[in-house]
Amino acid sequence: QVQLMESGGGSVQAGGSLKLSCAVSGNFFSDCGTGWYRQAPGKERELVSGIKTGVTTYADSVKGRFTISQDTAKNTLYLQMNSLKTEDTAVYYCAADRRAGGCAQGPMSPNFWGQGTQVAVCS
Repeated sequence: QVQLMESGGGSVQAGGSLKLSCAVSGNFFSDCGTGWYRQAPGKERELVSGIKTGVTTYADSVKGRFTISQDTAKNTLYLQMNSLKTEDTAVYYCAADRRAGGCAQGPMSPNFWGQGTQVAVCS
């Protein structure tokens, strides 16, 4: 099993910044990607940003404002969020795609999730 623990959420005014962290622990199978998803009230969960084989991806809505990074020595994933907008308000989830065998081609398909951390951006 893989455990994911998010931290760093909170409330901030529009234009402000927050940094989310995700500590990854447990049995490590093949790393097929790690990333951040979010779910706003009444909306479906969406990919915010991910890392797979060193390649980073971002949702169009956050490009230029959010930066994903990871510290492999600490097994920790980060999401630096700048210039936050009210529409960034959501529960943010850390997610991991870990497989006992090899990784599939294409984007990550998470099979482990954190509990989520709330980000609230007020105007």
